[in-house]
Amino acid sequence: MAVSTPILGIAVLIYMMVVIYIGWIGYKQTKSTEDFMLAGRKVNPLVLALSYGAAFISTSAIVGFGGYAGAFGMGVLWLVFMNIFVGIFIAFVVFGARTRRLGVNLKAVTFPELIGRRFQSRFIQGFAGALITIFMPLYAGSVLIGGARFMETALNIDYNSAVLILAVIVAAYVITGGLIAVMYTDALQGALMFVGMAILFFLTYAKLGGVVEAHQALTNMAHMVPENLAAVGHTGWTSMPVFGSPTWWTLVSTIVLGVGIGVLAQPQLAVRFMTVRDTRSLNRAVLSGGPFIFMMAGVAYVVGALSNVYFLETRGMISLEVAGGNIDAIIPAYINSAMPDYFVIFFLLTLLAAAMSTLSSQFHTMGTAIGHDLYREFLMKGKLGHTISITKLGIAVTIVMSVILAYILPFSIIARATAIFFGLCAAAFLPMYTGALFWKRMNKQGAIASLLVGTFTSLFWLTFVHAKEASALGISRALFGVDTILTGTWTVVDPILIATPLAFVTAVVVSLATQPDPQDHVDRCFNSLNKGDLPA
Repeated sequence: MAVSTPILGIAVLIYMMVVIYIGWIGYKQTKSTEDFMLAGRKVNPLVLALSYGAAFISTSAIVGFGGYAGAFGMGVLWLVFMNIFVGIFIAFVVFGARTRRLGVNLKAVTFPELIGRRFQSRFIQGFAGALITIFMPLYAGSVLIGGARFMETALNIDYNSAVLILAVIVAAYVITGGLIAVMYTDALQGALMFVGMAILFFLTYAKLGGVVEAHQALTNMAHMVPENLAAVGHTGWTSMPVFGSPTWWTLVSTIVLGVGIGVLAQPQLAVRFMTVRDTRSLNRAVLSGGPFIFMMAGVAYVVGALSNVYFLETRGMISLEVAGGNIDAIIPAYINSAMPDYFVIFFLLTLLAAAMSTLSSQFHTMGTAIGHDLYREFLMKGKLGHTISITKLGIAVTIVMSVILAYILPFSIIARATAIFFGLCAAAFLPMYTGALFWKRMNKQGAIASLLVGTFTSLFWLTFVHAKEASALGISRALFGVDTILTGTWTVVDPILIATPLAFVTAVVVSLATQPDPQDHVDRCFNSLNKGDLPA
């Protein structure tokens, strides 16, 4: 049942006023380009952890991947392990400190600029900026869908209106306040998300009779897996799919590996490593970031799977049937049906926080990709120009693009769209990012080759081989008369398993086969990486 009470309106109004106020504080503290781009390089460790986690875990995770767990089970919990081990520990401890040091040394203010300056290539910076501009709206659109779907069911308002409301509110403080406003509001929203998911965790188990009882009941439902899902490997909600089946390949290669590895090369997350005062702040942030991700992602996936038990007991159906076959509607349907009205109100705020925190980071990243990386550094060859104005215009343009995609993307798209973007970033950016930080012999030619090979191999695989995207796009059928140019298992193998290794091999081979970069520049970069902390 939809919740529509004066209390809900007041709660949302208060929340929005607080967010706008914090955004205004960010605006007042934004005095320079570095403030707008990097929050002045003086962010508190707790703010970093909450901002990073809130930008990472969005409605894509809660609604999209939670809904995926509702349809296919707890195998998606392997993604929680990847989120914490790779997305927090490896990202902060292995990549984070070196990213910060190199960023300070090269005076880089965006992720594309960090890589571009390391390899002394405006082409890399411009191409990376273009890639972000073109494809990140797909990810942002999926986040908008997640927030809007819950607003639609909880507030009983039109979906299209919900998309527009979310986009306008986030735009207001991102365009004016830059990254300071984004990170401050992210921290507030992250704290709200943590509390909301903790309450959801306990209420769910209380409603289902306890931890053991709930999980046993879910295990006992294995015989209720629909025939069409069982035919592609679904074995139940507490077991992994049949090894090598289409469902197994989707879970392991697209969901677990695509998102789990792709997080290392997310521009909107990597840039946060350059916002802190020192490396010690990054290490401290790990202690907060790990539990935050565990609570956010773990709870969403467990609750999504357990929603089947609740709907069986109350309606005699599994979650996917209740949601009308739309995976993205499972979590909203469960919350609005199973939870008390007061919590539906609070969870709406939680989801608003999740959507707004990620969207603000995405819009800021897309805007800086247009204004700084494409316009100033690539087109204007480093001239100052009107960088901030173009950046703000870029944010507005990419918001419009994201809203349009949120209107036209099909059902059950959130998890898949997120995985597509994460996988593309892994293939395009991760090889040269890794080489920039850890391998002296990686040169400009190797970085450019890996960027191009990773990008176009990934896009080729999505367009002509990976069945879900290839059949939907229809380009392969139009050109060759078939949905996919390969058959069998290849059509369910995610592009990340093909494009990323190929890009790594390309980086190594081309770097070794061509002349090294100027030694003085390489030494300068690696001397900063191997020293202690550098002042911001």
